[in-house]
Amino acid sequence: MEKPRKHRASRTNRVTLDDVARHVGVSAITVSRALRNPSKVASALRIQILEAAQALGYVPNHAASALASARSMNIAVLIPSLTNILFVDMIGGIEDVLRPHGYQILIGTTRYAPEEEERLLRAYLGFTPDGLLITGLDHSAATWELLRGYHRPVVHLMDMGQDTDSYTVGFSQYEAGATLTRHLLEKGYRRIGFVAVQLDPRTLNRGEGYRQALREAGCYDPRREIRVTTPSSIGLGAELLDQMLAQAPNCDAIFFCNDDLAQGALFQCRERGMRVPEDLAIVGFNDLSGSAWTLPPLTTIATPRREIGEHAAQILLALLSGNPPQQHHLDLGYRLITRKSA
Repeated sequence: MEKPRKHRASRTNRVTLDDVARHVGVSAITVSRALRNPSKVASALRIQILEAAQALGYVPNHAASALASARSMNIAVLIPSLTNILFVDMIGGIEDVLRPHGYQILIGTTRYAPEEEERLLRAYLGFTPDGLLITGLDHSAATWELLRGYHRPVVHLMDMGQDTDSYTVGFSQYEAGATLTRHLLEKGYRRIGFVAVQLDPRTLNRGEGYRQALREAGCYDPRREIRVTTPSSIGLGAELLDQMLAQAPNCDAIFFCNDDLAQGALFQCRERGMRVPEDLAIVGFNDLSGSAWTLPPLTTIATPRREIGEHAAQILLALLSGNPPQQHHLDLGYRLITRKSA
């Protein structure tokens, strides 16, 4: 059997396609084809090439590939936070769709700050990503200007748009907030409080839905609202339950804008010796992990965050392939999950 040719590193000490080709005894074009389009190379030869690439420590030079193909094979994804499981789930859906097509994602966290979103967008556009997935529609004027000058596919996540100049995937935060409030009204509750934190546009839209539902029922009282900019957490939910009962002690139900807040409130109710829902009903939002197992199990709104990521990535792929979908705005809806807390 002929021995593999001895590998000679390039002048940059980076193993190249030519190095792998010499090692196997084939052309660089064959190596490239085996790595990019495996089905076009005979199985035995493909295996030999892959084993050689692994043995030599070959790493594809994506910068060179981008220059040759005018594609970077990168997708920029801007989200508010990586500590919120909501966005982690969404990223999982995005990766599952894009990775089989050879795309890598560049994740940036805006920390709910418009100026940070603008800074990240400027930085990431410098890498010339093939497409962009960005959370929400509440961008600064400067960010919108950057998006207009980008000239590559952009899909907005979590919110629903109306114009035909953008693509959005999400659901109506407003309607979801109204639906949960109407559920409490139908259960006979009338003195319903609302606790909102972080105060991003999606949370504020849920609050608008809450207010409208109560106004329609003639039950709205602004004294039963708490709004703080602090990030959501279980501990904060316990603290804000105490604050709500101090400022509006006659509340018979409280709508917390996120499940971790509601979970903290449930723990605090037990500490206070309050029965849920007999003394006070508690509801949350997003149906986070653990909400089905609290005592009592939490009534909430289930949001399709993973599906939002998947569908947004699929739309982006369609735009990249030159087959734009006719539907610009995909509403994936939400589900009211009724459990024993309300």
